[in-house]
Amino acid sequence: MRTESEMMELILSTAREDERIRAVWMNGSRVNPNAKRDIMQDYDVVYVVKDINSFQQEVNWVDRFGERVIMQIPNPSPWQVENNVVTYLMQFKDVNRIDLHLVPVEKVTDMMKTAESLTEVLLDKDGVIPKLPPASDRDYYVSRPSVSDFNHTCNEFWWVMPYVAKGLWRGEVLYAKGILEGPLRNALMQMLDWSVAIDYDFKISTGKFSKELHALLDQTTWNRLLDTFPTAHKNSIWQALEIMGDLFHDVAKTCAQRLGFNYNEEEEQSVRQYMKRVKNNEI
Repeated sequence: MRTESEMMELILSTAREDERIRAVWMNGSRVNPNAKRDIMQDYDVVYVVKDINSFQQEVNWVDRFGERVIMQIPNPSPWQVENNVVTYLMQFKDVNRIDLHLVPVEKVTDMMKTAESLTEVLLDKDGVIPKLPPASDRDYYVSRPSVSDFNHTCNEFWWVMPYVAKGLWRGEVLYAKGILEGPLRNALMQMLDWSVAIDYDFKISTGKFSKELHALLDQTTWNRLLDTFPTAHKNSIWQALEIMGDLFHDVAKTCAQRLGFNYNEEEEQSVRQYMKRVKNNEI
C-alpha cells in the first residue's frame, strides 16, 4: 500500500509537471486537525486548471494515479454545471482513494469567497488564491438550536412515530422501517448531537452521520442508541420504537433543562397512548 507521503507526492508532482494545472487545494478529513488518522481517509483534492475540456477529452489521464477497483464520474450537480466543475472519484486497489475535482482557473476567485473551513492550499503557481485561515472543522460544528428548532424537532419525532405504528399495523415492514430509519431517526440524532454539543459550547462536530457520537456519549446512552436499530421483524421494530421513545424523552428533557427550554410532555404522552392502542389493536 502506498503511504500518505507517496500519495501526496503523486498528487503534487502531477500538478507541478502539468502546465494546465495551476493550483491545488485539499478538503476533508486529511486537513482536519481533529480527525482521527487512518488509511481509509480519502484524499479530497481540487486541481485548478486551464483548458478543462482537454482533460475530459484525454479520458485515460487519471490512470497515472494508480490501479483502480472502480471509478465514478458522477452526474454534475447544478452548481458543478454552472461552474464547469469535473469530478473523478477513484478507489484504488491498495485501499487509497482520491476524490478529484477539476475547477476552471477563471472560477477560482468566486469559489474561494465561499471556501469551506476545511480547505488547505497545497500549490499556487500564479498566486491567485487568497490567504486562508488554518483549516478547521468550524463549518461543521453542531448549530445551537433556537426554541423553534428544539420544539420543531420534538414535534417531528412524536409526529412521525405513529407512521411507523401504521406501517406495522398494516404489516408493511419496509414502510415502517423506512420511517423509523428516516425522519424518526433524524430527529433522534439531532437531539443527541445537541446533547453532546452543549458541553463544548457548540464548538464541536459530530462528523458525518454523527459518527463521532460513540466517543462523545456515555456508555449507557451509546448502548441504548445501538438498541434502537431493529431487525425487519415486527416485534423487533416495536421494541426499537419503545427504546427510541424513552431515549428521546431522556435526552430532550436534559437538553431542554440545560438550554432553558420547555419540553412538551403532553404531546409525548398523547402519542404514547395512541401507539399503545395501535400496538394492542384497540382501534
